[in-house]
Amino acid sequence: MKLLHPTPNWNSAPHETWRRWQAARLRDYLSSRVLPFSAHYRRVFAEHDIEPGDIRTLDDWSRVPFTSKSDLAVPREQQREFVLIPDEAALRRDPGMIFTALLHGRSAAKAAAEAEFRPVLLTSTTGRSAEPVPFLYTKHDLKNLDLTGERIMLGGRSQHDFRHVNLFPYAPHLAFWQTHHAGLGFGTFMVSSGGGKTMGTEGNIKLIDKIQPDIIIGMPTFMYHLMLEAVEQKKCWPNLKRIVIGGEKAAEGLRARLRDLAAQLGSPGVHVMAVYGFTEAKMAFPECVGDSSEAASTGYHLSPDLGIVELIDPKTGKVVPDGEPGEVVFTPLDSRGTVVMRYRTGDIAEGGLSWEKCPNCGRTCQRLLGPISRVSEVRELYMDKLKGTLVNFNLLEHLLDDQKGIVAWQIELRKRHDDPLDTDEVHLHLTAEPGVRESDLKLAVTRRFHEATEITPNALHFHPLAEMREQLGVGLLLKEEKLVDHRPKTAAASSVALSS
Repeated sequence: MKLLHPTPNWNSAPHETWRRWQAARLRDYLSSRVLPFSAHYRRVFAEHDIEPGDIRTLDDWSRVPFTSKSDLAVPREQQREFVLIPDEAALRRDPGMIFTALLHGRSAAKAAAEAEFRPVLLTSTTGRSAEPVPFLYTKHDLKNLDLTGERIMLGGRSQHDFRHVNLFPYAPHLAFWQTHHAGLGFGTFMVSSGGGKTMGTEGNIKLIDKIQPDIIIGMPTFMYHLMLEAVEQKKCWPNLKRIVIGGEKAAEGLRARLRDLAAQLGSPGVHVMAVYGFTEAKMAFPECVGDSSEAASTGYHLSPDLGIVELIDPKTGKVVPDGEPGEVVFTPLDSRGTVVMRYRTGDIAEGGLSWEKCPNCGRTCQRLLGPISRVSEVRELYMDKLKGTLVNFNLLEHLLDDQKGIVAWQIELRKRHDDPLDTDEVHLHLTAEPGVRESDLKLAVTRRFHEATEITPNALHFHPLAEMREQLGVGLLLKEEKLVDHRPKTAAASSVALSS
């Protein structure tokens, strides 16, 4: 790639410097790597008569069509078109390869090309509502995964002598591998247990007992159930300083419960920080830790040297101004392997984007302000046969996570009498905290449910905790099933949900 101006400082560079640098980097990345080596984007740019030189500023980038999940939902041989696959003739003309060959010889240039372009790792989307889509990484990408992992550690104010336990499921999933590379990139002790499916809840508790980590990292639902079990067993984990959660929503109510459980385990004042990432970005973005363990989140610290984040109106596709909510759109600036440009994530950042200095850590890198919700979790329910009602289940998830007295919950959608032509039903499955009367909890939840959605659950079902854990798939599934749609497929297909 061409030599550019030095990369701005992630901690302190101002907004204007980043935007100029990103535009220049984008032009170079398109001309030297994406368009020569990506069959899909070479075709897209030709069809829309767009050249890299047309992208003078980031405002010009809005001319480029979006990539969406439907573009990736193609046969495997077509998914190959999103992989950067260089031909030997093009590499011979590449200035960087020529320079390496002249300075170090042809064998060194060949080794450099192998490290930059040969796939060595695969992750994939979770495939809940569609076939999983593979995303390939090269050694070049793994270096970037080290860098973003190091930034997660910096956001959490980790120290090199801290002990970390990675509780994410061992799978071809970004959360596990980003956490693994966070340990490598930061140069610290990291044990990966593989989560509940690999070692079980009891095995993970025993591991944490032995290691007594400073930081535990994993899915919030599994973390909660693991710590709840540890409290019941009267375990003592006095070294805990951070709980890092990712892969699911992180409502404040759930964070408060995790802090309370940590205190019961002998670690008061633990900070709970979230990390936001998605498979298609091939990286994740951290919150930072403030001085107070109960300080409000100041957003996710992005990596503007590695990718461009835009927020758009999900209906019009127009870019929204900083500070306004919108759907997250991601464009990499340094990826190899599988590459998607202007990718629509389906995630809504309710607080918008900000370039203001972070009030917690003082960094000036761009921040994505939550909460993060899913476009796909706004669904149309037919509670009567006359008209449909749009229900935002993102709000309900936060409501239930924040509701005191609930240990675990699951929302189930059904059709009355399992008849595809009958009305929809909402069933709420709950486990109450010890000492909480089910009748009181039923009254509180029903009232808050109606206030948030203007509908009332058809039924509330209370379950023992062990039964509820099994129903959710705690420790067994990559992501616990907190919203399940058991309506016949012909009915579910009529909802406005996008594939997630």
